[in-house]
This record gives sequence, structure tokens and C-alpha cells, in this order.
Amino acid sequence: MAGLRVHIAGSARSRTPSWADASGPAPAEVPAAVVEPAPPEDSAVIRASLREPERFAELFDRHAAVLHRYVVRRLGPAHAEDVVAETFTRAFEKRHRYAFDRADALPWLYGITTNIIGTHRRSEIRGYRALARTGEDPVAAAFDERVVARLSASATRERLAAALAKLGRDQRDVLLLIAWGDLSYEETARALDVPVGTVRSRLSRARRKIAHALGGSNPTDVIEEA
Repeated sequence: MAGLRVHIAGSARSRTPSWADASGPAPAEVPAAVVEPAPPEDSAVIRASLREPERFAELFDRHAAVLHRYVVRRLGPAHAEDVVAETFTRAFEKRHRYAFDRADALPWLYGITTNIIGTHRRSEIRGYRALARTGEDPVAAAFDERVVARLSASATRERLAAALAKLGRDQRDVLLLIAWGDLSYEETARALDVPVGTVRSRLSRARRKIAHALGGSNPTDVIEEA
């Protein structure tokens, strides 16, 4: 994924402490304990990237891996790198429109990723249907361990996959952003640019449909509102 990072935003500039400059003397003694400054918030990084575009690579370093896992979960590994690359390319192009009062950019990035996943809807549904038929998940190795535990322990993976395939796109996006993206209701609303009430109603409908498909056993009950 390192090559992808370079492709998207370029390498971030290295920063050398002033005392390490070869043109000046090094201090006689380095403090025993140095308190590292807190990393800047995502919003500050995006704002800085308006003047220094290479700073946007910091956002990639922070969030690319979690987005990659999410895309693999929904589409499989074949599409994941391309979707993540397109996510950050679009984000970079739209960064001047970012809501800078929102410190955490991950919901924004999830929203872009979800829109791109929507263009691969047929591939996603084919994957769920294949799992429903065979019981073998082609991307199980890329699962988040908590997701593996939830689904494997329920012994309903095949029926769950079939139910996910039958959900409408809007309901599936809400359900999976909360279940696999670990977003709160409010963050999901920001990601999808819809009211929180819409998130609640879509999630409620999705849960009812899955519970019905699973005979009343619903592994998504572990989802809690943040």
C-alpha cells in the first residue's frame, strides 16, 4: 500500500529538529523525557494541505488501512486497492469543501468510499450470494476478528449473506457502516449526508429483515449507538 500512498498524495516532507542540523552544534545533553506534541486533527491536516498538498498524505497514513479492510469485507480483495485509491483521489480533489469544524475525517472518507462501492453493487451482491450458496467466504482471511466471532458463533453466515444480498442499497450501507465501519448513528448520517432519523429508520428496517431471514436470531444486535 506504500506505492498507493505515493500515487495519491506524494511523500510527506521529513522534518529535522533544528538541533540536528549539521551547520550548528548539537546540544550537550538530550532531555531524558521528551513529550511528543499531539498529532494535528484531521481537519487541520486537510486545511494545511490546501497550501501544502503533500500534507494530505498524512490523512492516507491514518485511515487507508481501515478503509481497505472495510472494502475487502464488502467487495473482496480484487477491488479494494482501487476503491481506496479512488477514495483518496476524490477526497483530495474535494478537500476545499471539507467541513473544517469536524475534527475527524473518517466519516467523510467512509461516505466517499460508500459511493464508490455503490458502483460495484453487482460484485458485492454476487459475493454475498456465493457465500449463501457455499458457506465459504472468499475473503474470510481479511475479516476483522470481532466480525468473525459475531458471524461464526451464530452459525448463520449463509443466511446472513443471503439476507444482505436482498437488502436495498440504502439499508445495506447504513447497516454495514455501523456494523463493520464502527461508526455511530451521527457519523453514519454525516457519511451518507442524511438526517440521523433516516439512519435510524433504515437501520431498523434492515435489522427487521435480517432477523426475519435468520428466524429471529439477529447477530447485528451487538451494534450499539455510540
